[in-house]
Amino acid sequence: MSTRLDTNSENENVDIGEYQYGFHDPTDKYVFTGQKGLNAAVVAQISEMKNEPAWMRDFRLKSFEIFESKPTPQWGGNLNEINYQDIHYFVRASEGQERSWEDVPDDIRKTYDRLGIPEAEKKFLSGVKAQYESEVVYGSLQEDLAKQGVIFTDTDSALRDHPELFKEYFGKIIPPDDNKFAALNSAVWSGGSFVYVPPGVHIEFPLQAYFRINSENMGQFERTLVIVDEGASCHYVEGCTAPTYSSNSLHSAVVEIIVKKGGRFRYTTIQNWSNNVYNLVTKRAFAYEDSLMEWVDGNLGSKLTMKYPAIFLMGEGARGETLSIAFAGKGQHQDAGAKMVHCAPNTSSRIISKSISKDGGRSSYRGLAKVDPGAHGCKSNVVCDALLLDPESRSDTYPYIEIEEDDVAIEHEASVSKIGEEQLFYLMSRGLTEAEASSMIVTGFIEPLVKELPMEYAVEMNRLIELQMEGSIG
Repeated sequence: MSTRLDTNSENENVDIGEYQYGFHDPTDKYVFTGQKGLNAAVVAQISEMKNEPAWMRDFRLKSFEIFESKPTPQWGGNLNEINYQDIHYFVRASEGQERSWEDVPDDIRKTYDRLGIPEAEKKFLSGVKAQYESEVVYGSLQEDLAKQGVIFTDTDSALRDHPELFKEYFGKIIPPDDNKFAALNSAVWSGGSFVYVPPGVHIEFPLQAYFRINSENMGQFERTLVIVDEGASCHYVEGCTAPTYSSNSLHSAVVEIIVKKGGRFRYTTIQNWSNNVYNLVTKRAFAYEDSLMEWVDGNLGSKLTMKYPAIFLMGEGARGETLSIAFAGKGQHQDAGAKMVHCAPNTSSRIISKSISKDGGRSSYRGLAKVDPGAHGCKSNVVCDALLLDPESRSDTYPYIEIEEDDVAIEHEASVSKIGEEQLFYLMSRGLTEAEASSMIVTGFIEPLVKELPMEYAVEMNRLIELQMEGSIG
């Protein structure tokens, strides 16, 4: 279904405002900046610089072959303009990961100060990983969690320090041949988070990772692996920003999640890339018996986002939920959605997707609800709501439903709406300006997502939406 909606002419002068995180730091003090371009020698050099075991070097080189063999996808957004030979695939900004912000190089630390990460860490986080360019530059974890066996480290360190646990799960849920960008990430991955929560351990406050691109023509390819053992629970939050440049950057991450029997895990993303970043991410979770996996996904910024978090419900009684919002402004295409695959009986899933398009922006919902043979008694509910703020903007919905079992209940509903004149009139009659009224309506539209966020992130999300709406209607 493709929908264009004409709205009143009052919304024509839409301005997305200035991107708050578009600043960048000098790069002349970097420890290493790899040459532009991608070939087998570059892939091998990354492995060599990280002093990796032979199996990982071979894994990378094989993945590079798969990447080269796969054609560029011709669905979703336009990927034909990506110049893979005009990208730095590995940039090392500092000598290594620090445990104190005081030891992080000044320029980098100031960046995170401006982003508010150290302050947030003190107030309401159990641990933080801060990735700058290709590698993590700062890491922490509360001491009591470490004593309980929780592992929260960067993925490079996990390969070195926890080789057996790492090898058991790495690349198993998303193998390199899954898609072209999973293959690219598998070839040149660097950084990312590795989380292991032992059986029965509950982490009360969120763990957070923050990903920052600083250089022009930079590619960031973090790799995240999370294992929540039986009866354990955890909430992981990630944020992302990049400077504004005239040329494009590429972010292509892979996230693999395992939630074992009775476990619970929530993965929250608040992404706010600058509008020159191609954001092509593969995220997938396996949820086993009586477990709960939740994706909470906020997509703001980027030139093109193609991201469809997936949950495979592998054990009886498993539940999966995805709550996402996409905000597409001028020149942006948010092609996002979710996948739910019911592989076991009596599993349930819910997808709630909300999109806002303005100033000619385009948002697309692309989702899959699938029930495998034998997965009887499953329930799935999909709700897609789109809000268009001007006549030039566009919203598309591409729902896929594949059912191979009789005894199931699958629901799908979708709506497209505009900001109504009656709504604006009502709010303006109470003293609000038209811009304030419009912003309030949008804030109400995304409330289902915001209320699922920890309070500090909810405040941040509302602030980002206000910035996006700044000067929307004059």
